[in-house]
Amino acid sequence: MHKTIDFPNLGIHLKNVGNHISIGGFDIAFYGIIIGLGILAGILIAAAEAKRTKQNSETYFDLTLYAVVFAIIGARAYYVVFSWNMYKNDLKSILNIREGGLAIYGGVIAAVITVVVFAKVKKLSAAVLFDTASLGLVAGQMIGRWGNFFNREAFGEYTNGLFAMKLPTDAVRPSDITELMRRHMQYKNGTSYIQVHPTFLYESLWCLMVLFIMLLYRRHKKFNGEVFLVYLFGYGLGRVWIEGLRTDQLLFPGTSIPVSQVLAGALVIVSALLIIFWHIRQKRMENEQVVQEKEQNNRENY
Repeated sequence: MHKTIDFPNLGIHLKNVGNHISIGGFDIAFYGIIIGLGILAGILIAAAEAKRTKQNSETYFDLTLYAVVFAIIGARAYYVVFSWNMYKNDLKSILNIREGGLAIYGGVIAAVITVVVFAKVKKLSAAVLFDTASLGLVAGQMIGRWGNFFNREAFGEYTNGLFAMKLPTDAVRPSDITELMRRHMQYKNGTSYIQVHPTFLYESLWCLMVLFIMLLYRRHKKFNGEVFLVYLFGYGLGRVWIEGLRTDQLLFPGTSIPVSQVLAGALVIVSALLIIFWHIRQKRMENEQVVQEKEQNNRENY
């Protein structure tokens, strides 16, 4: 397998990008290392935010132990369910996640459920937990996407744009190569190459922007849970666009409708409506309080 990864229009040529390291004869996938770094960064950011908001940082270390396990299970289950044809004849491969195959929305759904249960058991505010943990979540996603870079996966359709990424075809899954890519396939020294959208990079940069917005917005939130809703809206908006570029979309069975794109669009709409609803409710409560204070003052003056 050829190990080059090029960004020709940026003048970047990487000659030897492996997908693992070997220690004592045991291969450790960069995908797993990157995911691990993303989780660590997420924990540290959530703990720092907890400290800033006078919460117990230890709560988020405890929460992470449960959330990570169930998020990985959820991410894998989501991917397997909508890629069943890849696994139905080799059930053991379902357990092999070292080569990738984790769907982020499955992980997010499982993590959300975990937070709700954790909050109920610990008698804590789920909304506060969501606001704090979502900062770490989007940071972890930003870093974790680079695991796709080393695996040469989660890329988009053919492009010759500024960020176009060129990959040798023997380093990617044949099922990810589209007819358009084949028509624009390049050949050099007997090796064929495809040139595609680096959607992992787009999503990583998008997550960085969403994180920045969340950090600015958190000091101006009107209700607990609002920062999490901002995350759902911002991240979902990016996924609606990015998912449309990818060639490895998970589809509803028997259709050509991308599951994650539909889910992302639904989250954008729902989160926007919830933010608007709670802002209207908050404003109404503030107006009612003003009226009550005026009536109280009038009675006292009378």
